Amino acid sequence: MILQSKCGIRPGYYDFSKEHILKSVDGILQRLHTEYLDILLLHRPDALMEPEETAEALQILFDAGKVRYFGVSNHNPAQIELLQRAFGQKLLFNQMQVSVAHTPLVDSGMAVNMFIDQSIDRTGSTLEYCRLNNITIQAWSPFQKGFFEGPFLGDMEKYPDLNHKCEELAEKYSVTPTGIAVAWLTRHPANMQVILGTTKASRVLEGCAGSDIPLTREEWYGLYQAAGNMIP
Repeated sequence: MILQSKCGIRPGYYDFSKEHILKSVDGILQRLHTEYLDILLLHRPDALMEPEETAEALQILFDAGKVRYFGVSNHNPAQIELLQRAFGQKLLFNQMQVSVAHTPLVDSGMAVNMFIDQSIDRTGSTLEYCRLNNITIQAWSPFQKGFFEGPFLGDMEKYPDLNHKCEELAEKYSVTPTGIAVAWLTRHPANMQVILGTTKASRVLEGCAGSDIPLTREEWYGLYQAAGNMIP
């Protein structure tokens, strides 16, 4: 079992101060009845972060044996570099929203140098940066459309083509559409970890079954296109 938690979000603002990070982790450890976390993520960027202060807090946690590995969530490359410059331990994870119906990480690279919305770089090439620096992307909301707008699976009004494609591939590979949604993520060579966001054992099993499916390039791109994206 790997224990991972996050800190940094407070009611109405973000806080990467040394005091808050240390207090948060002590609270997490107490609530989990454990002496350490395997992984701690800094949850969303704090615009007021002082990198040296934040790095000091992380180093204290590492030296005390309270946290073994560190990462961030929803950070762009420059934000990661800013913190990494001050921190002696390598940042290993970046938790980002990714699904076949939410693909800003992929879109701009797919439509480089085109006058279409899909070519707008909304991530600062975060996907490529993480791959170049051996940072694992943890894909959260793998079944969501937009920002907490609900699942795309089963939404035949907005995503009829995508759902038909998921059902077609689910039948081919003897899994559920949930499995196909996971397979689309795990097929990517970035080796993403999928955050299922469920407490249902059945959904976990469906996701695990999908992670073993080696979608072909035609199938992967077909799902991407069925979600409403252009293949230039």
